[in-house]
Amino acid sequence: MITFQVGKWCRCIARATLILCFSGAVYAAYPDRPIKLIVPYPPGGATDVIGRILAKNLGESLGQQVLVENRGGAGGNIGAEAVAKATPDGYTLLMGAVTSHSTMATLEKGKLRYDILKDFTPVMIVGSVPLVIVVNPNVPVRTLKGLVEYAKANPDKMNYASSGPGAPQRMGAEILQREAGLKITHVPYKGSGPAMTDLVAGQVNLMVETVPAALPFINAGQLRPLAVTTAKRISMLPDVPTTAESGMPALEVSSTFGLLAPAGTPMPIIDQLNSAIAKLLVNPEVKEAFLKQGVYAAAPTKPKQSAELLANEVKRWEKVIKDADIKSE
Repeated sequence: MITFQVGKWCRCIARATLILCFSGAVYAAYPDRPIKLIVPYPPGGATDVIGRILAKNLGESLGQQVLVENRGGAGGNIGAEAVAKATPDGYTLLMGAVTSHSTMATLEKGKLRYDILKDFTPVMIVGSVPLVIVVNPNVPVRTLKGLVEYAKANPDKMNYASSGPGAPQRMGAEILQREAGLKITHVPYKGSGPAMTDLVAGQVNLMVETVPAALPFINAGQLRPLAVTTAKRISMLPDVPTTAESGMPALEVSSTFGLLAPAGTPMPIIDQLNSAIAKLLVNPEVKEAFLKQGVYAAAPTKPKQSAELLANEVKRWEKVIKDADIKSE
């Protein structure tokens, strides 16, 4: 019996050693074939643009192609689910719209077939797109403080547009109302395009929108910027004050993006991807390519820090959604 047990243990140890050696070899060879980067939205949007810049440069860094695949639908949930259920081997990754996925975690709770916190391992938060509070020039205000005073004095005249229930733009508008004690009529749209069209035409008064989308209209004098929702002033709108400068430090909102892998992806692969992306985010050419699209590259973080940032996003928007009683529309 003792001889049998000893022999069994030896075989187990030998098998474990073989697996470890094989695994190490596999990790050392990663990547040995093209990597698929799923963008869970149609081509042309911010997530797609960021994904393509990242894919090109990451592919060059890793010595393998990183192929972008657009798999849109259901507010980004179809593509996210596909990655969540993919083999966790580092060859299928998600270009995630972190803020939007975080809001969906609450808005679509019980309907989603994946868990943003449990089914993914964040590799790196890669960048963010700032938001700006803009009004139609017919609204007689030039500052955020002036907007609050005007809205309180004219509660039946003010409304705001949003591009969807879970969009960062909607979240920013809800925080504005909560912080200022306002109740402004919400006019939902299916996307930023039609919302901006009606805002410029004067059909709606106000919007919290991404800077890249609003900037052409601001430069043309068709929209008036009141404040950017960032901690510091931004290079794209250097003369526009921040919400903190305007007395609302809690109104700091941006649309954040990150690279995520399926949960269970081996940490040596996660670390390798993290290290490669960290170098890209401090590369002047990559930062400039991001900035031309209105994206500010994030400071590099380790996977653990990125996971904490994601968890904090989910927690923050869960509170905002519940406090404002926002429903999926």
